[in-house]
Amino acid sequence: MSTIKMRAVCAVFTGAIGLFCANFAWAGIPIMHWTQPSGAQVYLAESPAIPMVDVRIDFDAGARRDPADKPGLSNLMAAATSDGVRATAREPALDENGLGEAWADLGASFGGGAGSDRLSFSLRSLTYPDLLQKAAALAARQLAEPAFPEALWLRDRPKLVAALKEANTRPATQAARAYSHAVYGSHPYGAETTEDSLNRVSVQDLVALHGRAVRPCYAKISIVGALDRAQADALVTQLFARLPAGDCPALPPVPEVQPLQQAQEKTIAFASAQAHVLVGQPGYKRNDPDHFALMVGNHILGGGGFTSRLTEEVREKRGLSYSVYSYFAPGLHAGAFTIGLQTRPDQAQQALQLVREVLTKFVAEGPTEKELAAAKANLIGGFALMTDSNRKLLDNVANIAWNGLPLDYLDTWTQQVQRVTVADIRAAFARKIQPEKMVTVVLGAAAQK
Repeated sequence: MSTIKMRAVCAVFTGAIGLFCANFAWAGIPIMHWTQPSGAQVYLAESPAIPMVDVRIDFDAGARRDPADKPGLSNLMAAATSDGVRATAREPALDENGLGEAWADLGASFGGGAGSDRLSFSLRSLTYPDLLQKAAALAARQLAEPAFPEALWLRDRPKLVAALKEANTRPATQAARAYSHAVYGSHPYGAETTEDSLNRVSVQDLVALHGRAVRPCYAKISIVGALDRAQADALVTQLFARLPAGDCPALPPVPEVQPLQQAQEKTIAFASAQAHVLVGQPGYKRNDPDHFALMVGNHILGGGGFTSRLTEEVREKRGLSYSVYSYFAPGLHAGAFTIGLQTRPDQAQQALQLVREVLTKFVAEGPTEKELAAAKANLIGGFALMTDSNRKLLDNVANIAWNGLPLDYLDTWTQQVQRVTVADIRAAFARKIQPEKMVTVVLGAAAQK
């Protein structure tokens, strides 16, 4: 067996023990940042415990920039980069099977996807120089020279349509879509992929989006692993070597999510054993200075599982739902604040009324000092679990990079949580949440009454 293949096999075991070998979760986590001549912005957190590197490449091309008539285009394009790479003067083409086998031979992985705000590609490889160089070269081909074979797109599109039809039979899917549309209105965050919109997407759309979006000067690259700054810079240079250089035109602004002007209620008849209840409204942007107060406050309200106030009132005291939760989903724009639960259809209105009462009281009064102390202990005690592997640390570094957070964000995280007061939470919730202007979606048999 070749040295590279031997190391590739070892990659499986190295990844498995990475969680236990990591030692950076309890120490300072310095993050380096620099900008390459191409305009690519690089963020590096060295993690030398194991010979592995994780890379995230983010472009400003997520769902918020998809064409209004083709929602989901970014995600479709990113996934299609795994369908093969074009031939060049130096290398033969690779179809989807050949590309998959090439990655398997290296014991590495590379792939893409898109969320609300960004188009992302991720690379994972061992850092042995000979192996990493080959992995980076293959990733550079897939990033810059995807084949986008029309035959595969025509093969896969009906499968996506079928999956969409199947998803539409699920009550949770229907409730979530109705809720998202009501919260976000015409904003791209609320755009819905449909059978018609999928059928409008052509290979030419995939090619055009790739050409517009996948450019070094639009990229933020987050790296965690056993590389120093010089090695990381060389890796990024190699990953982008096949992409065209040059300036990037300024991207057009995306409108902000508009606050709700009044309450909205939607009931959906559906033959379901459980009623699905969603309540919420636009929340806040990720770089908002109220972030820590809102995060800690939400942990107390409904984000802390069995220790939260909603669980205590709805589940423990009255048995109206097995679980009830709340969360904020901040992004480059105001992501939704959501409360959700499932309950018996005949209990849906009782549970909904109780949720509204708990929320209104929390916004008006904030938490108790006892609740705040317990939440801080829980959050701070769990901080190490946020950064106890390369992949988790990468998520945090990418969050810092994408949202323009301070480079010492992780080092000061526990202090930020510790300094939150009851008054901070009460003021932050009063600024962001208006209980009298909530979207309410109830899906289930009780909605027919």
